[in-house]
Amino acid sequence: MSRMTVVTDTNRRHLLLGTAGALVTGVAGALGIPGDAFAAPSATSARSAAATGTVYIASDSTAQSYSSGYYPQAGWGQKLSSYFTSNITVANRAIGGRSSRSFIEQGRLAAIQGVIRPGDYLFVQFGHNDATVGNAERYTPPADYKEYLRNDYIRATRALGATPVVVTPVSRRSYNASTGKFNVSFPAYVDAAKAVAREENAALVDLSAASRAYLDSIGAEASKAVFLWLAAGQYPNFPGGVQDDTHFQERGAVEMARLVSRAVAGLGLPLSGEVVSGAVR
Repeated sequence: MSRMTVVTDTNRRHLLLGTAGALVTGVAGALGIPGDAFAAPSATSARSAAATGTVYIASDSTAQSYSSGYYPQAGWGQKLSSYFTSNITVANRAIGGRSSRSFIEQGRLAAIQGVIRPGDYLFVQFGHNDATVGNAERYTPPADYKEYLRNDYIRATRALGATPVVVTPVSRRSYNASTGKFNVSFPAYVDAAKAVAREENAALVDLSAASRAYLDSIGAEASKAVFLWLAAGQYPNFPGGVQDDTHFQERGAVEMARLVSRAVAGLGLPLSGEVVSGAVR
């Protein structure tokens, strides 16, 4: 890891102290359990079992829940529960301005680990703030980001009997007029997330690819209604208007939540059977 974000095994335990932190750090290694022992169940066995439990979301402002004072701004985590049956509770712990590293350092992951239970799920999506090179509080090099996902989000979640789901960072409104396609946002982080999910045999929702495919299908102009592009006077909470290519207004949050749930439906997890039919279209 870079000097800025070096975290030794001892320091990592301090970051995760709380009801679960000291317990989960390094449990798999201490017990000599290989990573693939925590592999997701097969599609056949998963589909035969009903799921009840909680989906926890560890993420940033793109997934965050917003109060009415921010309307029409919304995050995809805020809208996710409508795509699952009543058997599933969504606990959205996403918060703006956090990276994979700062979410741990501020004790937010430990707070989830204190309440998550066997049969629950942890959806983890970071990358937007990890990539902010000029912000020392947020910046996390791709190699470090990958190891945080591996050790603190995937392995620690499995040590508690819950299931991690890696979500690649959702696309920004970054349109390439020469190709007529939207650019891959944060490609190094997308690649790192996919690689660690593959290496750890963890469930993956490739929201980067799904969101870009959706944006490509509607085009650059229509995508303004997905992101927080508002005219002056259009909404009281944004009297001067705004042109934001990162965050979503309600329609965009709904669409991104639909894409996440549609991907979950194909993962072969017990949770997959709890996705409502309206999400898969």
